[in-house]
Amino acid sequence: MTMRHSGFSLIELMIVLVIVGIGLLVGLPSYANWVANSRIRNAAESIQNGLQLARSEAVRRNARVSFVVTAGSGWTVGCVAVTAECPAAIQSRAASEGSTGVTVVVTNSGTANTVFFNSFGASVTAAGAAGPARVDVDVDSATLAAADSRNLRVSVFSGGAVRMCDPNLGGTDPRRCVN
Repeated sequence: MTMRHSGFSLIELMIVLVIVGIGLLVGLPSYANWVANSRIRNAAESIQNGLQLARSEAVRRNARVSFVVTAGSGWTVGCVAVTAECPAAIQSRAASEGSTGVTVVVTNSGTANTVFFNSFGASVTAAGAAGPARVDVDVDSATLAAADSRNLRVSVFSGGAVRMCDPNLGGTDPRRCVN
């Protein structure tokens, strides 16, 4: 009676390792792009949530509230006229909370990196006058090439509505930015 040993030979093991290695080499660049684009999405969603929080706090506290984009993709929501009931910092988020490696640019606000809301929830200027028709917050990757990056835009309209869109889409796609 002979015993037969079963298992893998060294050649079979090496072939499997080579196939796995080739798969990793092919998939690694796509994975890096996916991670960077996920960071863009995370930062844009965080900014959108922060803007909606600032708007709701302005209505709730019956006061002017600011949304300030800090270094990277961090932000702070706080009252413009600080009182005991309305603090300078209601809530904040550091850029290191999942959104590193992105760039954030605020345009049309009139005040660098700041969006203001009045007690009715409308977008206003720093002085409290009627704000611009739209303030845009553009989020892009600091590490990806433009062709690989899926940048996003968060727009605040004069009435206070906040919407996230993709500036690279056109036509009738519902995710496109409305000009």
